[in-house]
Amino acid sequence: MFKKYNFKNYNFILLFLVIALMVLGVFIINSVDDEFTVKQAVGVAVSIVIMLTLSVIDYHLISRLYIPLYFFSVVLLVLVLIAGSTVNSATRWFTIAGIRFQPSELTKTIMIIFFAAYLSKLMDDEKVNSLRGIMGFVFFWAIPSFLIYQEPDLSTLICLTMVVLTLFYLSGLSYKIIGIALLILIPLVSVFLWYIQRDDQKLLYEHQVKRIMSFIYPSEYEDESRQQENSVMAIGSGQLMGKGLGKKGEANTGDTNLISEQQTDFIFSAVGEAFGFFGSVIIIGIILLIVLQCIRAGRQARDDVGKLISVGMAALIGYQSFINIGVATRVLPNTGIPLPFISYGLTSLMSSAIGIGIVLNISLQKRKY
Repeated sequence: MFKKYNFKNYNFILLFLVIALMVLGVFIINSVDDEFTVKQAVGVAVSIVIMLTLSVIDYHLISRLYIPLYFFSVVLLVLVLIAGSTVNSATRWFTIAGIRFQPSELTKTIMIIFFAAYLSKLMDDEKVNSLRGIMGFVFFWAIPSFLIYQEPDLSTLICLTMVVLTLFYLSGLSYKIIGIALLILIPLVSVFLWYIQRDDQKLLYEHQVKRIMSFIYPSEYEDESRQQENSVMAIGSGQLMGKGLGKKGEANTGDTNLISEQQTDFIFSAVGEAFGFFGSVIIIGIILLIVLQCIRAGRQARDDVGKLISVGMAALIGYQSFINIGVATRVLPNTGIPLPFISYGLTSLMSSAIGIGIVLNISLQKRKY
């Protein structure tokens, strides 16, 4: 389990960048609503321990457990639909001693490990582009995706799909297959947008349709678009340098008080208000550096499993950050997804820490040139 490592290869830059974002997240959450500060601080401490521990456990041991991990994730997703807590018409959480656990967040990291191991075997057998390889990929993606769709958690489903498709592409997927898929997908998007506007449509819940339509036709869905409008107003109020981190109830949080559940999906509106344009760019820059460090770990990995896990984590952090910030700035339709390492959410925090811990171990075992 524990190998002898040359700690000169330890990626301290990645570790410090992640810890810096986690700690900063605690202060931002405290400025929004200090009710969540202690839980988030405890979550950060536990996540750092998880990250450091996994960084010295051989990632090959973890990747060999890809099938049990897959079934563990599927079982959790089934159980949450049966016995989970329902909040705002969504059944996504287990509530234990007042603490929520969201299986779909853990699923994203587990699916990266699973598909990294699965696709690396296809790469070894040169079967990535075979019918068996493609159908196997679709099958293993479809089961957790269907369960997440049933919760419903459309944002997580979209993010997960983007990540695993990235892994599939990097495993050597033929451009011919990609071209055929795009030729099918593009007209399907148009059909999808037409269909969800029908009164008898069955694909999406009513609130999901309204969120999409409010993005396309904001003037016709003012109530649905108000959350994003308030978010943009809060970010703009920070101007260049920001108002600084305030405490709950102080005047400088007046704009952000218009945003519900700001500590989670709309945390970037608090970032923009507190730190302004310059501070927001710095935080986005730190996230970008984390993504680049994960990609660097993948490029230097000893094998395909290490490469795919590292790049999978880079994709997850990058896509999730883009979606979260895009929603907060009204570049994308309103959908709930946390900003990695910053948003309140213990499952998201610890799941990301698990992934980064594995990437740190991959860096420790980088190939020798």
